[in-house]
Amino acid sequence: MTEQQIQSKRIKELEAEGYYVIKLIKTNKNGIPDLIAIPPNSNVIFSEIKTKKGKTSALQEYRLKELKNYGFITEVFSG
Repeated sequence: MTEQQIQSKRIKELEAEGYYVIKLIKTNKNGIPDLIAIPPNSNVIFSEIKTKKGKTSALQEYRLKELKNYGFITEVFSG
């Protein structure tokens, strides 16, 4: 199996157990693992950052709603 196949298998397993799984492609921290598996009803906050004039895209709105449905705290933060 390739690493990608193994990763897909693990994502499916974790999601079947109720986790919300995020595959990280590029982060501001080197060495971060490939996946984040967040259990239901945790206190994780997902923050979308915008300028005062910035607007969320339809996809961003969808993701924020999706995360709220999983029980996470979400926000659109403008400094």
